[in-house]
Amino acid sequence: MRIDSLVPDRSAELPSVLPIPAADAGSFGRLVDAAAGTLAAADAAETAFGRGRGGLQEMVVARARADITLAVAASGAQRAAQALNTLLGMQI
Repeated sequence: MRIDSLVPDRSAELPSVLPIPAADAGSFGRLVDAAAGTLAAADAAETAFGRGRGGLQEMVVARARADITLAVAASGAQRAAQALNTLLGMQI
């Protein structure tokens, strides 16, 4: 019986997966605060347009930014809940 050592195809010096920096405890709170701020800005732009002091383009852009921020916050919350559910579902 002969045993040969395995030689990797690429260098072992470079990691194949880059580490993800750990988020601090307040990063999700800051994300929610940013979403609330963009929603408030969109509401202000809609109110200004309704009163004849703002433009249609500014209102649409503010609402699009708020929608995108809200979608990112909802996606983050869903992934966090899914990760927590996975951890709680593990058998010890």
